[in-house]
Amino acid sequence: MSTPIKVMIADDQMMVRQGFTVLLNAQPDIEVVGQAVDGADAVAKVAELAPDVVLMDIRMPGMGGIEATSVITAVPDAAVKVLVLTTFDLDEYVYEALRAGASGFLLKDASADQLAEAVRVVAAGEALLSPNITKRLITEFSRLGAPRAPSRARIEALTERETEVLSLIAQGLSNAEISEHLVLAEQTVKTHVSRILVKLGLRDRTQAAVFAYETGLIRPTGY
Repeated sequence: MSTPIKVMIADDQMMVRQGFTVLLNAQPDIEVVGQAVDGADAVAKVAELAPDVVLMDIRMPGMGGIEATSVITAVPDAAVKVLVLTTFDLDEYVYEALRAGASGFLLKDASADQLAEAVRVVAAGEALLSPNITKRLITEFSRLGAPRAPSRARIEALTERETEVLSLIAQGLSNAEISEHLVLAEQTVKTHVSRILVKLGLRDRTQAAVFAYETGLIRPTGY
């Protein structure tokens, strides 16, 4: 039997922490290894418990979820993934959480199945960026007047195919969907994604999506 995915839950509400713990521990491939009451507690316990995935509430007293996410994901070679939790799907902090290094976000009223699947997706290194979330990202970049980063030249290090793959990542497509869209083997897509991350110095595909918008590779239209 494979090793279960180790999860830590960071939320200032005890009922939320306990509820998610019960739901996730009911999954045969997921184990909740700890809970944190705020961002600072989350940072300390990640160092102690080495979870695979942290469910991180955005709004907590003291050190909030965005700052904690930034600290956790800034550790060199950090393997932990952060899945941000929010009460509102239009939360203005979602964009900043993704920029801070979160691998995606989930509404607190998600079903048990959605919660478990989100943990599996993020643990596997995929971005949890649904089309609706991608639309909000585009809206936010449009509001901010993207492109805003002076790193457009870094894209020139990518091959034409890699640039194409990056643009599809930014649109929220999974490896399987990119494979179908470009008529490539899924393993070939995975290789392209890995090379893109290495060339651009990014830690995961969520950062790659943000990079694509910030550099203007994907331009907001219709928002």
